[in-house]
Amino acid sequence: MSILINRDTKVLVQGITSELGKKLAEKMIHEGTNIVGGITPGKGGEWVLDGRIPIFDSLKTAIETTEAEATIVIVPPKSAADAIYEGIDIAIPLIVCITEGLPIQDMMRIKYLMKEKDTILIGPNSPGIYSPGETMLGIIPEITAVKGNVGILSRSDTLAYEVMYELSKYGIGISTFIGIGADPIIGFEFSDLLPFFDEDPNTEKMILLGEIGGEFEEAAANYISRHFSKPVLALIVGKSAPANSILGHAGAIITNNCGSAQRKIDVLRDAGVVIADTPEDIPELIKKI
Repeated sequence: MSILINRDTKVLVQGITSELGKKLAEKMIHEGTNIVGGITPGKGGEWVLDGRIPIFDSLKTAIETTEAEATIVIVPPKSAADAIYEGIDIAIPLIVCITEGLPIQDMMRIKYLMKEKDTILIGPNSPGIYSPGETMLGIIPEITAVKGNVGILSRSDTLAYEVMYELSKYGIGISTFIGIGADPIIGFEFSDLLPFFDEDPNTEKMILLGEIGGEFEEAAANYISRHFSKPVLALIVGKSAPANSILGHAGAIITNNCGSAQRKIDVLRDAGVVIADTPEDIPELIKKI
């Protein structure tokens, strides 16, 4: 059983008529995702993917017709915030946003609105949610991951793919992978999602993949030390990163040692988390915890 979504979850795709939208929708269906409709304003009544998927003009109309429980946002940055606003306003249970570079002010407003709603937002700039052999909501590429009992939460998509590949070489499978997103301001963070993994009977161990910038890992360490009941292993990358420089994306910046890899490692280790130095170390370490 996957976390947040499963094969029965009815999913909408916002931006399905773009080439990327159609390609990703086809891939998600192949992975077992139950896509029931798409949204593109002005194209309601049309169909895509050889007439299999109906298009609606608005998220509201699509939900009223299909009773969808989740949506994935595959639209340009200038429109992505509005797509998320609409989902929060309607209180759809789950939004996954793969678009990166949403304006900071929009994300601040979105975070404020989410306090009064039950909607879960994954992203922006998230690769999505993946449970091998069951479902995938996002842009996860073809990888050799297998189903198992290890949960993965990550800020970096490519790092997560590498770790899943390393685990598969040792026959270690994953329950659910969630990429929380790499923009400076995101929806649900590590500490918001860890409770779902703690309650999941199919997850017996956790891997946390972090990087420099922000305080997501520090907040996760605080939650783990106080509440999390399962063993956790973490890999934090960026030990050699210089301070006061943006590296890779806007979320990766260290200021006055705040957000440094070493600080995150120290805090996580103090919380009882096992620390890996490289992705290649993870399979052997995860077997031991």
